[in-house]
Amino acid sequence: MDKKKVRDYMTYDVVSVDMHGTVKDVIEKIQKTHHDGFPVIDGEVVVGYISARDLLFVPLTNPIEQVMSKNLIVADPDMDINDAARVIFRSGIQKLPVVDEKNRLLGIISNSDVIRSQIEHVSPEKVFNFITTLKKLYGVDPELGRGSVPVKDLLPTQSKIYEDELEGRMYEIKKGLAEPIIVVKRPGRIILVDGHHRAIAAKKLGITALDAYIIEIKEDIELGMERTALAMNLKTLDDVQILDYARHPLVAITHRLVKRV
Repeated sequence: MDKKKVRDYMTYDVVSVDMHGTVKDVIEKIQKTHHDGFPVIDGEVVVGYISARDLLFVPLTNPIEQVMSKNLIVADPDMDINDAARVIFRSGIQKLPVVDEKNRLLGIISNSDVIRSQIEHVSPEKVFNFITTLKKLYGVDPELGRGSVPVKDLLPTQSKIYEDELEGRMYEIKKGLAEPIIVVKRPGRIILVDGHHRAIAAKKLGITALDAYIIEIKEDIELGMERTALAMNLKTLDDVQILDYARHPLVAITHRLVKRV
């Protein structure tokens, strides 16, 4: 399946403000649109971002150019939506302007857009494709079900996760927005196939069971992913390493943009 891109979820009809306007212009636009912030443009080029909190105790006549934040982070429309999610949840920024190669404003991607994309991440097609793979590799006939699985019994098959994405999954779980994980259940073992961030987020929140697509294999056979987990010394979710997300390539884009302003 093709990876989901920012262009698939961003808002194209974006309200912006001109850098040559004033604080009064921004306040009037907030009152009219009920938005809490806007990309600032010079012609078609994004040069900054201004939010409601930037206007506190600022005279109405002050130019937007003097008040706006120039240290903005932007997204490319062809960027993987998961990368955009990491930047949004790590930085605490609620909205990223989406620009083309000339820094012209194309749209905006918000934390709500990212959450919507993640809820849709697990598809029936993904589950059935995995079942087909199991049939071909092991000659088995798995059964697909839906139910709860104990978090403590999950065997991880991924050695590392990102801390910022983990925070995003914890937010989703608290809001009741988390999607099901995917597991393979065979005699004596529940193998976590997809949803490591969700599983560890649930564990950190004290949640003991998770909704799951359960692919059950009656045969007592060891799967390749189990051998891989053993090679990585993975026995429980506690063995999965949580990494702080390194500085994203978007930061380089931001620096180039700021230098032009």
